[in-house]
Amino acid sequence: MSTDTEYQPINCDDYEYLELACQRRLKLQIQLQDGSEIEVQAEDLVTRKKVEYLIVGTPEGAKELRLDHINTFSHPEIGTIVIDHSH
Repeated sequence: MSTDTEYQPINCDDYEYLELACQRRLKLQIQLQDGSEIEVQAEDLVTRKKVEYLIVGTPEGAKELRLDHINTFSHPEIGTIVIDHSH
């Protein structure tokens, strides 16, 4: 997946659910725009050069996921959140 495309911020409600997931260090099921699915632990949200990333823990170590590359994320505590990419 190209990281050269212009970043499209996600909406505030979806971002707040990710903040909650990080605060509680929830294990999330994430589906990415390329169709792949991963299970990761939410750790932190960071912004670099006007691009927002979710820092996640994996068995291989920490990874950064661009927020606009995430289609959905879910956890039993928060349900399934579908990120609106229409803006």
